[in-house]
Amino acid sequence: MTQTLAFRRFGPDHIDAAVRLSLAAGWPHRHEDWALLVSLGRGHVALHRDTVVATALATPMGDLAMANMIIVDATMRGRGLGRQIMERSLELLAPQEWRLTATELGLPLYRKLGFESWGTVHQHQAVLPTLTVLTAPAGVRLATAANLPAIAAMDLAATGADRAALLARLCANGRVAFAEGHGFAVLHEFGRGGMVGPVVAQDQAVAQDLLTFLLAGQAGRFVRVDAAQDAGEDSGLSDWLIEIGLPHVDTGIAMRRGTPTAPQGGFRRFGLVTQALG
Repeated sequence: MTQTLAFRRFGPDHIDAAVRLSLAAGWPHRHEDWALLVSLGRGHVALHRDTVVATALATPMGDLAMANMIIVDATMRGRGLGRQIMERSLELLAPQEWRLTATELGLPLYRKLGFESWGTVHQHQAVLPTLTVLTAPAGVRLATAANLPAIAAMDLAATGADRAALLARLCANGRVAFAEGHGFAVLHEFGRGGMVGPVVAQDQAVAQDLLTFLLAGQAGRFVRVDAAQDAGEDSGLSDWLIEIGLPHVDTGIAMRRGTPTAPQGGFRRFGLVTQALG
């Protein structure tokens, strides 16, 4: 295998092959989802006889970075390829802290590379029913471009990540719920339909108001929310999502390596942009 295996920097010309690889792994990423990740970060592909058989990306976010899209073709597993390509991509950045969202399949590798669990991600998705039990939230409106600095500041306070460039892209193409001084949430296209994330708020009540605002009118459409739960936190939002018709379908493991980047406080991350972007 070593004679026919080559590593290359991930470029736009690899996206179509990466889409096929991720779909084969059961991941819903479209060409547009991969293109966003590639535009924000950097990484590698592994080629076996000119076919993409593995990917790994790294996305810088200020003092921290996300390792993501670590996929190895099923026919190539068990040969150390996942570690090889991930190590190459980790070498591309030198953040204070690395983060990733792990599947059970990837846990052994990530632990060997020094990552530790620090929370869970509860994936909720379904064709959304009519939200007849919810009332229209007060104090929530659609954001404008003028609100972007406040949105980036709340996000930084909640996550410790500088995601201003990512948020600008999401807000330009999505629908943003904004509660002045209290939180925000973004409905954007991802995978099989709509994705609500990030969801950043001072407390769970505000997070639910933001979600209610964005989900109103989405009945009959496929919607996904990845609820974040850091170690020691309750799972109230996950229970609420089940109550409104978005069942819990899977659980990811939030992991990190390095010196933790401390949030500034006052806000909490309730929902992820995607599992790749935290």
